[in-house]
Amino acid sequence: MTALQRGEVHNASRNIRFCFANCQVQFWLCVCQFPIASSLPCIILRAMSDLKKPQPMPTGPERELQLYALGLSGGKPSVPVPLESLEQRAKEILAPRAYDYVAGGAGGEDTMRANREAFYGWRIVPRMLRDVSKRDLSVELFGARLPAPVLLAPVGVQEIVHQDADVASARAAASLGLPFALSTMSSRTIEEVAQAAAKVADSPRWFQLYWGKNPELTASMVQRAERAGYSALVVTLDTHSLGWRERDLHHGYLPFMLGQGLANYFSDPVFRGLLPQPPEQNPMAAIQLWGSLFSNPALTWTDIGFLRKHTRVPIILKGILHANDASQALDAGVDGLIVSNHGGRQVDGGIGALDALQGVVREVNGRVPVLFDSGIRRGADVFKALALGARAVLLGRPCMWGLAVAGEAGVRDVLLNLVADLDLTMALSGYTCCRELDSTVLATSVSGT
Repeated sequence: MTALQRGEVHNASRNIRFCFANCQVQFWLCVCQFPIASSLPCIILRAMSDLKKPQPMPTGPERELQLYALGLSGGKPSVPVPLESLEQRAKEILAPRAYDYVAGGAGGEDTMRANREAFYGWRIVPRMLRDVSKRDLSVELFGARLPAPVLLAPVGVQEIVHQDADVASARAAASLGLPFALSTMSSRTIEEVAQAAAKVADSPRWFQLYWGKNPELTASMVQRAERAGYSALVVTLDTHSLGWRERDLHHGYLPFMLGQGLANYFSDPVFRGLLPQPPEQNPMAAIQLWGSLFSNPALTWTDIGFLRKHTRVPIILKGILHANDASQALDAGVDGLIVSNHGGRQVDGGIGALDALQGVVREVNGRVPVLFDSGIRRGADVFKALALGARAVLLGRPCMWGLAVAGEAGVRDVLLNLVADLDLTMALSGYTCCRELDSTVLATSVSGT
């Protein structure tokens, strides 16, 4: 065979491989019910902004197929799939002080480590030869049927991560039918975020409250959220004062002191009425007023009744780690609890949130839903939290890394990847729905099976 003939054979072989790969992509696109990631605009049939119903949630194998097909076509997902790579990419994009504000925790960050170590203490025990061909990850929560047991955790001042801030996160969650919780310290107003999410899809949204000193201001924000269609009130209990956060102190950086994350205050009629001049004319005075009103360490259990007088939506307390606090919360008449240590951002040397979950669940004994937050990273983490009694989990930092890297699409892909990972973990472990999970599906890492 001559060199020319060998070259022709090589070219023919290369063309065959290309055509085969292209045919695979075309076939996969035909059989797959769900659109490939947004980096293949030629196959997106409808823009997300045109949708009024959440897009169907792909199963784990379907999501894998999407990503493999994307790779065969020469594309890449909007964000790195490995979470460590995702965080590193976000770190490269963000200003150092912004990255540290999101990534950091209290003190020496021992509680952050404890959150992850708590998951390592439990191991999944897969079961074999069970029909797992059909799976249903949906859960019911406060009258709404969610496609998966995952919510977007409230994260404040998202403008330091991406210019679209809370609007992008809310739209991403709404597009999948997953609830998002808007922080009091959001970069866009309660009303603006609600309107932006509603344009994408009819999906649940919650409002998270930092309960400050001024009762009229608290009542105003709660009522604004209810009027804007937020269907639950998440009351954060563990942040009546900011924790000792060494990274932020090293940078001398608190974004609120620059007027960031204060949109809900600056737009509130009660807050504005306390100022001699509007925030637009005298932002420094507005920031100082916020600083004087934000923290309220004098709150007690008897104050919960105040919130009930001002809202009709379910009240969920976030930051419960002790069974006695869970009992007092039930006595106060709340509708749900979130076991959380604020992602390790408040108390250094604290208990890992997962280590507190079972005690709270036992105390509640099914009377109200118990959710879980702090340390969730992958599908196996969600699986373990559900097995230990959580109805659903909240995801925080990974969504912020997705937001930093690719905005709305990045948050959406982080959520899709987490739910796909959970679906595969369920199937490969022998389970078809969330209600099948309890502590018997796990073993402690020291005891084995």
